[in-house]
Amino acid sequence: MTTNTTSAEQVERHPCPKCEAPAGSPCRTGAGKVAANYHTGRFTLVSSLKAELTVKTPADRNPGKRWVQGEPVPEVAEAIPGAAIRLGYARCSTAGQELQSQLDMLARANCTRVFSEKISSRVKERPELEKALTLAREFRAAAPNQPVILTVAEMKRLARNAAELMTLSSTLQADGIQLELLSGPLTGVYDPNGAGAIVFAVLAVAAEVEREGIREKTMEGLESAARQGRHGGRPTVVDDDKLAIARARRDKGESVTSIAKALGIHRATLYRHLADSA
Repeated sequence: MTTNTTSAEQVERHPCPKCEAPAGSPCRTGAGKVAANYHTGRFTLVSSLKAELTVKTPADRNPGKRWVQGEPVPEVAEAIPGAAIRLGYARCSTAGQELQSQLDMLARANCTRVFSEKISSRVKERPELEKALTLAREFRAAAPNQPVILTVAEMKRLARNAAELMTLSSTLQADGIQLELLSGPLTGVYDPNGAGAIVFAVLAVAAEVEREGIREKTMEGLESAARQGRHGGRPTVVDDDKLAIARARRDKGESVTSIAKALGIHRATLYRHLADSA
């Protein structure tokens, strides 16, 4: 099993691309102290540590103390890319829906880390998705030759329409992040900078067609129900009996405010129904 000290020695064989600590020295903070953790861009250059989220600085490097350069060591060649880094994302719309099935799929896909949230697809800002994308960018910046994949159980967990899907596609393409779908007709890994770009475009069109189809079916259903005398929406709170009582009490001089309160009807609603029936 790799110890913390052994990991540190492997990391320090490389200069840090972020704080510019030379090979043989721990990372440093902007305040000139020894960093508590090695910067991501540095430890991802070590094949055995690429999937780690953090690598702590050993106590003998005096984390938190004034930074002192260590013994110089020969720099090593850039690490050869290994297995892809997978970051999972799971989402469901309401608190009543379950996330576990998505989380199980992402675990079987060997995701390094999984971000999940319960938030409606109508909400444009998704904090956990943004965190996943931010971490993916950090991995890409640290190890440009290392494949980084955003993994989801199915496409609809990412976007609700073609516009959102195309925006996400542009983001992944700009950052060089691949997308993996674990279920559906297009299961697989897609690189937005390669042939996968065509798939993104097709998915966007398909999402818009599906949304339009749902809307069309809903409208057809409402029209059919209306022809049969059935109308959607809440039942009226002022039926004929209540309206007759309200008219009779008003004719006796009682105020509309008093009648509405007695019948449990909003005053404005009762005013409107009395005016319509006049």
